[in-house]
Amino acid sequence: MSQTVPSVLVLIPAYNEEERIEPVLREYAEHFRAHYPGKFQLVVVLNGCKDNTLGVVGRVAAEFPEISADNFPAPIGKGGALIEGLRLAPRADLIGYVDADGATPPHSFLELMKLCDRADCVIGSRWLPGAVLHQSQPLFRRFTSRCFHLIVEVLFWMHIKDTQCPAKVMHRAAAEKIHDHLLVADLAFDVNLLVSLKRAGYRVLEVPVEWTDKAGSKVSASLFRSSLVMFLSVVRLRLFYSPFYRWLNPLRPLETWIYGKLRAPAPRAPSGKKPSRAISR
Repeated sequence: MSQTVPSVLVLIPAYNEEERIEPVLREYAEHFRAHYPGKFQLVVVLNGCKDNTLGVVGRVAAEFPEISADNFPAPIGKGGALIEGLRLAPRADLIGYVDADGATPPHSFLELMKLCDRADCVIGSRWLPGAVLHQSQPLFRRFTSRCFHLIVEVLFWMHIKDTQCPAKVMHRAAAEKIHDHLLVADLAFDVNLLVSLKRAGYRVLEVPVEWTDKAGSKVSASLFRSSLVMFLSVVRLRLFYSPFYRWLNPLRPLETWIYGKLRAPAPRAPSGKKPSRAISR
């Protein structure tokens, strides 16, 4: 008896990506049409874009009905965009995400999908033997990445070499189960996701990925601030899973003020309201 090919939903968070996202969308849509026999959807989740990213996505979507946009006019952070995008998990059997710059080519993402019969979540890694790096990150960014990895390992002991690689795919059941525990709206979202999966008992498989560092990274442009925000978020996440977390509620206004000063989206409270959104289909 032949097995049914799983449907897949690929999220692409975007912040002011009108210059880079069109070729990425075309490449993914064309490659999936040619090489994936199952149903697929590409959903661009726009996070406070001030440029014409939405218009570009709409133009490409007119040619490829598999593409759509979920537009949040207010800035909610990359993590916030993915949290909202993961609400769409019921649409597909598998749900994953990649960056809007095309650092992960579509054939590499498809390789991750093929391994989903071996784990609940499969993640790409730039730090495992066998990874193909056509263009590495700048030296200082690699240094800060390894420092962050050490902090995450000390706090959570997950034994994952590359928590931050934005090439991940998981089964719908896993995404739905952990969604309420996704609270980090900044770039430390990936740690929040992986910790939640591990604590829920799901198996995470880390495999080498093909990767090309792209010019114009918004992280490199504000590396110190982004690193500080990520550090604060993983410390908060660790406290969230401690018995002391409820004692920190009176400090919530101070936390919001600090994130505001750093121009970063504050982590969500477990019972926080959803941000308003405008949807383009």
